Amino acid sequence: MTQSFRQAEILSLLRQQGKVTVDGLAAHFGVTLQTIRRDLTEMDQIGQLDRVHGGAILSSGTTNVGYEERRNLHSAEKTAIARLCAEHIPNDCSLFLNIGTSTEAVAAELLGHRNLLVVTNNMNVANILIGNPNCEVIVTGGSLRQSDGGLIGAMTVETIRKFKFDYAVIGCSALDEEGDILDYDIQEVGVSQAIIDRSRMTYLAADHSKFGRTAPARICSLSDIDAFFTDFPLSADLSAKCNEWDVDVHMAEPDGSPHEDGDEAPYSA
Repeated sequence: MTQSFRQAEILSLLRQQGKVTVDGLAAHFGVTLQTIRRDLTEMDQIGQLDRVHGGAILSSGTTNVGYEERRNLHSAEKTAIARLCAEHIPNDCSLFLNIGTSTEAVAAELLGHRNLLVVTNNMNVANILIGNPNCEVIVTGGSLRQSDGGLIGAMTVETIRKFKFDYAVIGCSALDEEGDILDYDIQEVGVSQAIIDRSRMTYLAADHSKFGRTAPARICSLSDIDAFFTDFPLSADLSAKCNEWDVDVHMAEPDGSPHEDGDEAPYSA
């Protein structure tokens, strides 16, 4: 079976089953695990599916991948992005970290920073930063979203508006080719907008799996962000827009080294 027919059948199986595994597909097609992983990676990059730990699920424009799946997805890339982002956060500053597995990775990279005041609406971030004795942590309060430990709602926004942060690090669910930063949860979008409004410098941390995806709620444009930390070069059009908007784009590979110039991001058509 050719690669194109195999990938078409993978999509058919996904529509029937909702999720497929690498092991199951390798047995189904009689090919190696590496071949299936390569197929799923290519299909993820063009937006046909979402890679998750051990397999894949159908892409959705209205529903995000579950938290546990997201935490395991592209973990090496998230660590590299987080490390690079943390290098641009100095000691002796105030900082907001919002909901998301990417911001949780940034929190882990801040364990060696000194004299930080971190405000967060992410219970997982708060638990991570307990390990830094030189960091004061304030949790916003709000309605607890049990699926991922996020705090959302009017109380969350009210707390955020009492501060003026030196830095904020936000994540997102999707980034389209127009440079719009998108999410699935309307309440979470309102929180993110409040964070951006109350921060002197705002950083976006997002890996390449967010490129070209769709989500129904708009947070803001990349033009409203000061720096974008990712693991793959943007398309030529979006890169030109970032230059026009004076948005600094920083790229890291899982080994910590930058990508070669000339590579383009895997945006879906």
